[in-house]
Amino acid sequence: MNAPLLQVRDVEVAFDIKRDGAFFWQKPATLKAVNGVSFELNAGETLGVVGESGCGKSTLARAIIGLVKARSGSICFEGEELLGLPPKAMRLKRKDIQMIFQDPLASLNPRMTVGDIIAEPLQTYFPELGKEEVMNRVKAMMQKVGLLSNQINRYPHEFSGGQCQRIGIARALILEPKLIICDEPVSALDVSIQAQVINLLKQVQKEMGLALIFIAHDLSVVKHISDRVLVMYLGHAVELGTDRAVYSRPTHPYTRALMSAVPIPDPDAERNKVIQLLPGDLPSPINPPSGCVFRTRCPQAENDCADRKPGLEGHSDHRVACLHSTV
Repeated sequence: MNAPLLQVRDVEVAFDIKRDGAFFWQKPATLKAVNGVSFELNAGETLGVVGESGCGKSTLARAIIGLVKARSGSICFEGEELLGLPPKAMRLKRKDIQMIFQDPLASLNPRMTVGDIIAEPLQTYFPELGKEEVMNRVKAMMQKVGLLSNQINRYPHEFSGGQCQRIGIARALILEPKLIICDEPVSALDVSIQAQVINLLKQVQKEMGLALIFIAHDLSVVKHISDRVLVMYLGHAVELGTDRAVYSRPTHPYTRALMSAVPIPDPDAERNKVIQLLPGDLPSPINPPSGCVFRTRCPQAENDCADRKPGLEGHSDHRVACLHSTV
């Protein structure tokens, strides 16, 4: 069996936050945005990462690509440890790990033409390429993502949101990477445009053999593109499994609550379904609950949930972090 393309082990990302009104000699509070998350990703596979705002999805993605620094844990890409790599070595690794950002227009330089935006990675990593070769590759990539080659000299503000996201996808693909991290790439787009972008990602993944990490709030969006799903809550991984296992047998109470909010195409079933509303508010990540971080909102919490911190347990196809739920 081939080794995983990406191995993430017990990754922790934390930030020091100075409290309002604190004296200068007082230590800042620690906000753990990602707390001991582990998973593996194979070549050509898609991992969907879901959870509400503030659960640590985007921070985890940025830690993998090196935009934020993980305090502990291990991130191995093709068997090589990324944490602690010198900046020059990490820069070389980024050729194989690219990112698509949430806001398509804000992620593009408004002073650069589309051709220059897509060509910039090539000019950075392959300076020996001639100008004509670079432009030929840029035009070919534009056509691959559904853009017209005669739009090469236009600026980002002349395009729609969906077209801007296609430009971002083209920029990420131009180096032919092995892994692309998609940080909520369709959340700012209309529903019809979302479908077009997801279908485009699936198409280029099949053609190029890419591995994807697809981050989203919407479980219904993740279902159409993911091979496996990672559910996060307050910086912790609470459920991990194949898309079939997670969607057909959601086990963690938080996952079941998220699943209950997914729209059903059948009007009768949609009207009759019961949405599981979670009590209380999301706890502060600066002062999370003891034991199981979900216990303050969990409908099946018991006394031991405050004393014991659950880890992901189960089998390779489906694991859950809950003291009172098993797969």
